[in-house]
Amino acid sequence: MTRALPRAHIHSARLVRFLSENALLDAAPRSEDVGQRLGDWLDFRQAIALHGVLNPDHTVQAATPSRTPALTPEALRQHVTRVRASLEQSVLQGAPPGSGLTRIDMPPAELDEPLEPKTAFEPYRRFQAAHQRQMESVVRNLRAQVRSQLSQSTPALQQLAALDAAFEHILSEREAMLLGKVSRLLEKRFALSLKQHLKQHADETAATSDKPLAWLMPIRQAIRTALLAELDARLQPTLGLVEAFHAHNAQEQ
Repeated sequence: MTRALPRAHIHSARLVRFLSENALLDAAPRSEDVGQRLGDWLDFRQAIALHGVLNPDHTVQAATPSRTPALTPEALRQHVTRVRASLEQSVLQGAPPGSGLTRIDMPPAELDEPLEPKTAFEPYRRFQAAHQRQMESVVRNLRAQVRSQLSQSTPALQQLAALDAAFEHILSEREAMLLGKVSRLLEKRFALSLKQHLKQHADETAATSDKPLAWLMPIRQAIRTALLAELDARLQPTLGLVEAFHAHNAQEQ
């Protein structure tokens, strides 16, 4: 049986929970209205474009022919689930064979001696950045594929696809900026743990190269957990489109 795609709630997003539970983010609830905050992010050109999508010209227009084969809601759901599973495995164990994903390996669980605090995190920063780039590219393509399926359906789903495309264009820069901060937050946690490690072992010999540093293992796990949570966040618009497509077709039957 195909695993049901999860339904997300903004206030309980996995990435927000991860950051707050690890004291990397203040989880205090905001009082501002979501619509008001969104309005604050838009410039007048974006607002005009969004208004045009929300208030379309009701003149009947023929749908643009698509070269993408039409999928059933269940087939589309399975496709999204497969892509998600491949990206998850890529983060946890390396890209699965046949997935088309570039293999991005976690740095070795040792650090070169002597430890240099200013550069020690760099391999992990590159690891995280490479996964972020891969996720961004794959999820953006997947989202466009799902929109293409909706665009071949009813006028309501066509408008939803257009709305999603508009929001992606409007919010992509802000999304990249916010997600980019996650790596910097983890780097601060790494630097603090390294400082504590150096202080505690100032008079001790360095760990042998065949033994992973105990203080480093939680950081490595946190990086993977953060990437999986980020993947959840990136996938939410696509999952919403799939859910809308499935629900609409269920009503039609």
